[in-house]
Amino acid sequence: MHDDPAEPLAHGLKRRHLTMLGLGGVIGAGLFVGSGAGIAVAGPGIVISYLIAGALAMLVMRMLGEMSAAMPASGSFSVHAERALGRWAGFSVGWLYWFLLVVVLAVEATAAAQIAHGWVPDVAQWTWVLIFMVVFTGANLAAVKNFGEFEFWFAALKVGAIVLFLGLGVLAVFGVLPDTSPVGFTNLTGQGGFLPHGWEGVVSGVLTVVFAFGGLEVVTIAAAETDDPARNVARAVRAAVWRILFFYVGSMLVIVTVLPWTAQKAGFSPYVAVLDAIGIPSAGQIMNIVVFVALLSALNANLYGSSRMIFSLAERGEAPKGLLKVSGGEGGGVPRRAVLASVAFGFVSVLLNLKWPDSVFLYMLNAVGAVLLFVWGLIVASQLRLRRRIERESPELLVLKMWGFPWLSWVTLAGLVGVLLLMLTDDAARPQLLWSAAATGAVLLVAVVREWCSKRA
Repeated sequence: MHDDPAEPLAHGLKRRHLTMLGLGGVIGAGLFVGSGAGIAVAGPGIVISYLIAGALAMLVMRMLGEMSAAMPASGSFSVHAERALGRWAGFSVGWLYWFLLVVVLAVEATAAAQIAHGWVPDVAQWTWVLIFMVVFTGANLAAVKNFGEFEFWFAALKVGAIVLFLGLGVLAVFGVLPDTSPVGFTNLTGQGGFLPHGWEGVVSGVLTVVFAFGGLEVVTIAAAETDDPARNVARAVRAAVWRILFFYVGSMLVIVTVLPWTAQKAGFSPYVAVLDAIGIPSAGQIMNIVVFVALLSALNANLYGSSRMIFSLAERGEAPKGLLKVSGGEGGGVPRRAVLASVAFGFVSVLLNLKWPDSVFLYMLNAVGAVLLFVWGLIVASQLRLRRRIERESPELLVLKMWGFPWLSWVTLAGLVGVLLLMLTDDAARPQLLWSAAATGAVLLVAVVREWCSKRA
C-alpha cells in the first residue's frame, strides 16, 4: 500500500471520545420516538427486526473498521471507495453522504426547537433553531478536543438514560419495584403471539428500523484526528457496535415485555409509555429532556461528520480547494471553512424545513431516505476489493479483520440489495427509494462526466 501524506487536521480526540461519538451519532430520536412505528407493524417481533437490521449494520461497520484501521483518513469510506473502485466512487459516496448529513441536520435542529418552544413558548421556534446552529457552529469551529468533550458528555447522558431504562424495565418484569406486581413474559406471546403479523411484520419492521443505525460511520471519519488512528478506530468500532446492538435490542425487549405491543402508538415514545406504566413520575418530561439531548448530540456529530467529509473531498480535488484552509494556533487543525460550508447548507435546509415542510423539504428528505443503503453498499464493494490488495501488499495493516471474508461480505451485500428490493415493494417506502435513486443517479452522472472531462483535458 502507498503511504499517505499526514493529515493536516489536529489529533485532539481520545479513544473515549471516539467510542462516544459513535454512540452519539446513532442514538437519536429514531430510537426514542420512531421505534413506536416499528412496534406497531411487527409487534414483539420488532426484537427480531432490530437483530436483523443491527446485524447488517454491524457487518458493514466491521468492514469499514477494517479499512479505516488499515488506512485512516478524514474521508473514511469516500477515500476507500476511491482507492478500490476509482475517482467516480469516492466523489459519489462522499457527496451523497455529505448531502445526507446536512439534510438530516435540519430535521434534528427543527425537532429540538419544537421541544424547546414547548418549554419556553415566548421564544419562537425559528429563534431556537438559530441558537442551536450558532452554538454548535461555535463548538465545531473550536479545537477538536473541545468538540470531542462536548459530544462525550452529551452521549454519556443518553447512554445513562438507556441503561437506567433497561434496569427499571427488568425490575418491573420481575415485580421488584415498589407497589408493582411481576409483569412476567405474557405480553410477549399475548395479543396474537410473538409474531402477530407473521414474518411479513418482521420484514416491515426491518424497513422501519434499519435507518436508525445510520451515524455509526462518523467514528471512522473521526479516527484521523486521534493520536493512534489504527488502534483507536479498531477499538472504538468494536465497542460502539456491540453497545448499540445491546441498547437497541435490549430496549425493544423491555418495551414489548412490560407493555402489550397493542398499547404502542406511532409517533408517541414507547419509552414514555413504559415509564408511565411502571409509575415513574413526570416520565413524559424526563424523556422529553433525553430526546432533546439526543437530538442536539446527533446534530453536533452530524455537523462534525459533514465538515470532515467535504474537507476530505477538497483534499482530493473533488470539492473547492478553498475549503482546505485549516486554523492555526493553539486550537489549530480545524477545517473552519469546511465547517462553515456545511453549516451554511444546514441553515438552508432548516429554512426550507420551516417554510415548506410538506413540499420542498419533504422532497429533499426523500432524496436522502435510502442514500444510507447506497453508501453501505459502496463500503462493502470497496472492502471486497481492498482486502485482497492489503493482504497482498501490507498484511501487517490488518489489525481489525472482517469475519468470514469474503463470504460474509457477499452475504451483507445481498442483505442490502434485499432491503432495497423490499423498499421497492412497500408502498410507503417506494417514493423514498425512487427519490434517493434519482439523487444518487444525478451525483453518479456528475462523477462520470467529470472523469471523462479530466481524461480529455
